[in-house]
Amino acid sequence: MLNRLNEVNDVKIYSVFDEEFKSYGNIVEGYDFSEIISYMEKNTSIPENGNVYFPSINEMENCDVFEKVQNNLYGGMPIQIGYCNGRNSTYNGFEYHKCSEINIAVTDFMLVLGHTWQIKNNKYYVGDEKVFFVPKATAIEMFQTTLHLSPCKVNDEGFKDIVILAKGTNTPLNKSDIITKEDELLLQKNKWVIAHPEREPLIKQGAYAGLIGENKELKY
Repeated sequence: MLNRLNEVNDVKIYSVFDEEFKSYGNIVEGYDFSEIISYMEKNTSIPENGNVYFPSINEMENCDVFEKVQNNLYGGMPIQIGYCNGRNSTYNGFEYHKCSEINIAVTDFMLVLGHTWQIKNNKYYVGDEKVFFVPKATAIEMFQTTLHLSPCKVNDEGFKDIVILAKGTNTPLNKSDIITKEDELLLQKNKWVIAHPEREPLIKQGAYAGLIGENKELKY
C-alpha cells in the first residue's frame, strides 16, 4: 500500500512507524481498543460525499478502555471519544488543540501533518507539511503542537477514524474579544484552525484563510 501511494503521488508518503513521525506523535501501545473498533465497524457508515464528525459517542465512551485512556494517557483529565468517517482526499486546512489527540485507524488512511511553529503571522505555506500512512488498527498520539485535519482516503470506500480528545473539544464556542494573533484562529472549543481560501466548508464556518499555496489532493 505504501509503495503504491508513493508511486501515484508527487509528495513523499511516510509511515507513522518511520523516524520522521517522531516530532509529530507516538505510536500508542498496550491498550485494547478492539471494543470500540468493533463498534465502529458494525454501527457507523461512511457518507457518500464529504466527512462526518461526532465529538462524543456514549456507546464508545462506555467501553472498558475509556477509563484507562482517561487516567493514563490524559493524566486523569476528562476525555471524549468520537469518530470521523469520510471520503476526504485533500489537505487544504489544518487544526490544532491544546492537548494531544489519539487517532485509532479503523481503516487504512493518510494524515497530512505540520508543526504549529511553522505558522508565521497566521500563515502556513503548503510544502512545509509531511504526509503519513496510518495502517488499519494502528493507534497514534498526535502532540498538541501537531497540525492536522481529517484523514485522507486510500481507496474508493473512504476511511473510518476513532478520535479521542479532551472533553468539550470541537464543540461550539462563545467567542470573546481578540487579544492575540492566535485568537484569530480559534474556531471552536480547543480548536484553532487555518484554512485554504478554497476550503469553503471551513471558511463558511469562520475559519481563518491562512493556508498559502496549492490546494492539493492526494491520489490513491
